[in-house]
Formats: sequence, structure tokens, C-alpha cells
Amino acid sequence: MKFRLSVCALLLLAVCPVSAQVASHGQTLVAKETTSPPLRPIGKPVARINGTVLTDQDLLREMYTIFPYAKQHNGFPKDMEADIRAGALKMIVFEELVYQDAQRRNMQVPAAKLAKAQSQFRKQFKTDAQYQQFLNSEFNGNEKMLNAKIRRSLLIDQYLKVEVDSKSTVTLAEVKAYYDKNPQRFEYPEGFAFQSISVLPPENATPAQLKEVKKRADEAYRQAKATKTAEEFGLLAEKISEDDYRVMLGDHKWVDRSKLPPQVVNALLSMKKDDVSSLLQVDQAYVVVRLNGHRPAGKAKFDDVKVGLRTELQKRKTNEVRAALDKKLHQNAKVEVL
Repeated sequence: MKFRLSVCALLLLAVCPVSAQVASHGQTLVAKETTSPPLRPIGKPVARINGTVLTDQDLLREMYTIFPYAKQHNGFPKDMEADIRAGALKMIVFEELVYQDAQRRNMQVPAAKLAKAQSQFRKQFKTDAQYQQFLNSEFNGNEKMLNAKIRRSLLIDQYLKVEVDSKSTVTLAEVKAYYDKNPQRFEYPEGFAFQSISVLPPENATPAQLKEVKKRADEAYRQAKATKTAEEFGLLAEKISEDDYRVMLGDHKWVDRSKLPPQVVNALLSMKKDDVSSLLQVDQAYVVVRLNGHRPAGKAKFDDVKVGLRTELQKRKTNEVRAALDKKLHQNAKVEVL
């Protein structure tokens, strides 16, 4: 995963200052009892890196970068906050180690690049008053402090391009070698793409309840057979199906043949694409399926997977290179978590 720089956190804070109270429909997505109260940073030290102090303000910026929806949710989810905090702390410590090493190497940010970044940052504010409010809130009105933070972020970015990005390139030849070395990974079993409409019995159903289930199933089957397209079938599934796939228009995508009940497999094998099955009984449940595709067992072609595979391998290599860099930077550093 590409490293997220502190300038991203700055941009986030510029849009959603810590002191702001944002009201939106997003707040209704997470119940109040599932979120922690909004954090109020006071400049309390959270870590010391070779004498440089990082505060809860730095930590909160990174926490918002990791979970930007915290403002809309009026806090971080309680079951995620500890992990978000731990991840953010590792990030800001890593950032500081990178920044200090970049300074030791006397790396410089070109003046034109710095000026452009400062200008772009400034343009996100609609008015001078908004900009000044942010400056007062986050940097005590000191523009030099803001510019130093932007320069710091650019320097970190420049350093990581040299030490991580340039060392994480994966060539097409390497992708092909991985594909050839791991053939089993790209093999797939026989499978079916289909939609379903299910009618399910209650637990420990009585004979009378089972009779009612069959009646509902017959009506569902009648309506399913009247559909002409996958969309029509899906909308009907959303309306009347009783299995979990109803929220996905009854669509199961591709399913391994071995994972399906024999009754369903036999029906699918006898159908042509776009056919709707008869009413099938699986134990005490009833199901109607629509066949959207039948795929024999095979192996994905290299040309079909090379783009996604290259992205995956490059992400993996980036993580490995970054982890090695993090370990190296920690070797001679004094890192204190406060």
C-alpha cells in the first residue's frame, strides 16, 4: 500500500477542522453508542523520536487520514478506535524517522515545487476568513509553521520515492514468472453464475407451516417464470426472496459446482443461459434459479490476469520494502512512546 503522507492529513483538516461540528446524514449510519466521543487534542506528547516530540494533534491528523468518516460519524467506531490509534501512531513515528533521515542526507525540496504545493493548499479554502480560521486553529496563526509542515510532507514524499517506490517496481517479466510458477492459483473449478429466489421454512416448522411455505413457493415460482430478463428476476428476488442474496438482486455471481446442492446442480446442468428452473426443493426449502452462465473448469489466461496480478505483486513488494526501511530506521533511533 502506498504510504500516506501527513500532507493528506493536513488537507483533511483543512476541510474538516478538529474544532468543527459537522452535521450530516452520515451520522445516522453509525449509532451513537457504537462510536467514541470526538477526540479533543490538547498538544499532549504521545511519542519522542530522537528528542523530537509528536503530539496528540499529530496523532489525530493521522487517525482521520486512516478513517476520514470519523467526522460524519461524530467519532471513531469503538471496536476500531484502538487499532486506528495504534496504526496512526506507527505512521507518525515512521514519518518522523523518514523526515529526520532526509534531513541528515541534506535532501532539498525545489523552491518551485514548494511554492506550487503551498498555492494548491491555499486554494482549497473558499475565503480568506476560512483560511485564517484554519491557520489559527492548527498553527496558532503562524503561516511559517504551516509552510514548514508542507515542506516536511514533500520531503517525506521525495525520500519515499527514492527508498520505496523506485525499489518496488515489478516488471511484466516478473509477473509472468510468478504466473508460471504458481499455476494452481489461476485454475478455477467448474462453476455457475446464477440468481435465486428462495422460500424458507421457519425453524422446527409444523406440517401446517410447511404447507404454507409450499403455497408461497408456488406463487414465487409463478412470478419468477414470468420474468424475461436478469434485471426483472433480480427485482423480484429483492422483493420476495427470503435468502441473504435478495439484497444483491438474488445474484450469487460464480459459484463452485461442489458447493451447490445436487438438486440445484442437476437443474443448472439441464438449463441454457437465461433459463429459469422449475421449483426445486432442498430439504424443506424451495428455490427457483436463473442461469446466467456456466463455466467449465479451466485456467485463467495470463493476458486476463496480468494487470491485476502486477498491481498485487507491486503492492506486496512495496510493503516489504517499506517494512525493511522502517526496521532500518529504527535500528539507531531512540523512539519513546509516551
